[in-house]
Amino acid sequence: MDVFVEISLILVVATLIAALMQLLRQPLIIGHIITGLIVGPTVLDLVHSAETVELFSHMGIALLLFIIGLGLNPRVIKEVGKIAVMTGVGQILFTSTIGFLVAQALGFSAAHSVYIALGLSFSSTIIILKLLSDRKDTHRLYGKIATGFLLVQDIVAVMALVAVTALGQDQSLGEAMTSTLLSGAAFIGGIVLVSIYVLPHLQKFLSRSQEFLFLFAIGWGFGVASLAYAIGFSIEIGALAAGVALASSPYAFEVASKMRPLRDFFIVLFFIILGAELDIMSIGSGLLPATALSILILIGNPIIVMSIMGALKFKKKTGFKAGLTVAQISEFSLILLLLAREQNFITDEIVSMMTLVAMVTIAVSTYMIIYSDKLYDWLEPYLSIFERKNTRDKSEGGDKHDVILFGYKTGSHTLIDSFKKINKKYLVVDYNPEVIESLNKQNINALYGDANDAEFLEDLSLESTKMVIAATSDHSTNVLVSRHILECNPKAVVIAKAEESNEADVLYDIGVHYVMMPHFLGSRDISRKISRYGLKSHDYFAKAKQEHINHLAKNYHG
Repeated sequence: MDVFVEISLILVVATLIAALMQLLRQPLIIGHIITGLIVGPTVLDLVHSAETVELFSHMGIALLLFIIGLGLNPRVIKEVGKIAVMTGVGQILFTSTIGFLVAQALGFSAAHSVYIALGLSFSSTIIILKLLSDRKDTHRLYGKIATGFLLVQDIVAVMALVAVTALGQDQSLGEAMTSTLLSGAAFIGGIVLVSIYVLPHLQKFLSRSQEFLFLFAIGWGFGVASLAYAIGFSIEIGALAAGVALASSPYAFEVASKMRPLRDFFIVLFFIILGAELDIMSIGSGLLPATALSILILIGNPIIVMSIMGALKFKKKTGFKAGLTVAQISEFSLILLLLAREQNFITDEIVSMMTLVAMVTIAVSTYMIIYSDKLYDWLEPYLSIFERKNTRDKSEGGDKHDVILFGYKTGSHTLIDSFKKINKKYLVVDYNPEVIESLNKQNINALYGDANDAEFLEDLSLESTKMVIAATSDHSTNVLVSRHILECNPKAVVIAKAEESNEADVLYDIGVHYVMMPHFLGSRDISRKISRYGLKSHDYFAKAKQEHINHLAKNYHG
């Protein structure tokens, strides 16, 4: 009962601090670490059942890495392409090299500087993806690139975890690495075989019950993590491998969504324990190096990413916004450093110092990302050195087209046929990658993109387009597209889709030339047929029916 009361009090304090963080628009992770400082021995001294709370925190770490693994679908990496790999690896190399030199200059030993440099190299996937999602920027160009290189960072971080685990064995480095590689190959090979030959056959069985699917996910994640621990790897490695094994399954997204509330609860305790273990005195003594390293991450990392993306011929604004996403160190960095401390490779003082760096950089970078547009406007005159003359951003949609259709829905094939008949160059824009893949297979010129993104619209070279059809499912997107076209190209014919009469009124008010209302058009067509052929024209409707069936069979059923 004492443990229950203790955890209850800790969670009450955590809730109050989290409420304050919400008001300050800060990630809750900062609040959890502050909570740890408050409930720890330095202030309230509420943590007496440390082993129990640490057990829960380890479960939170396992769940965190399991869910990250669920997002490491190889197809996602392939979709992002080599740009994310080049940017991600380049940023890690430059940050770790500069971080090592700075740590050496601050008086740390070479061995400690290596771990400090590694800790500085990784950014917070969880926090950044949350911020991108809140800003609805995950489908923008910089958002896709940032997501890609954050996943690359996660993969490199896993390799670093393996290396730290190997170095902790009572063997020579060569023997440890060989043993780790062999056991790792056997472990990963077994997981891959199960994911290819066993898990796919369980899909229907697992999907019969949501409760069973949830239980299976927990059992699979913790089971594989325990297996990894039994053969000499860390629990973190096993949990991540368990997630990757399920990443390609059709229920990966559902599993992740069901696991997040459980993860959020347990991960709170992880960061609270982390904060409770901090020594205020050691934080004070590490204030100067923490400040220097925080400046390196907040300013140096964005400059590194902007330089790399500038060399790859991206626009300065794309590079700037992508660069801001690496202006903090991650929870993965803290996990790596804690593992190194357990192996006695680094001291408690270094963990405390790096935790302070994490708190500062996460807090400041959150504001930098939230106000990135204003920050860019202020710094834009000084960022031209990061942009080449021939940028590649427009290569995704910069070709000139006579007609552009935003949103591919049932019936759009008829529009495309009309474009082909009048021999006009056309482009279909949609945000669903499956739709784009299907259209490309049909040799239909299609581009993946978010029509709600003003930057994306600017890159489409709409000034010479003769007609634009905004036929997305979202009324606000159709309004945004229509307004943008009417402003940048008043000569273009703009047609937009609406479901309700009030939506049509809005579109007509802003100057759209014609509004498509499917229900209205369908009703008007039928009423014309009835007026012309009467109520007993079985022959006509039979003929019209057959023509409709033939049209559906040709364009929609194969």
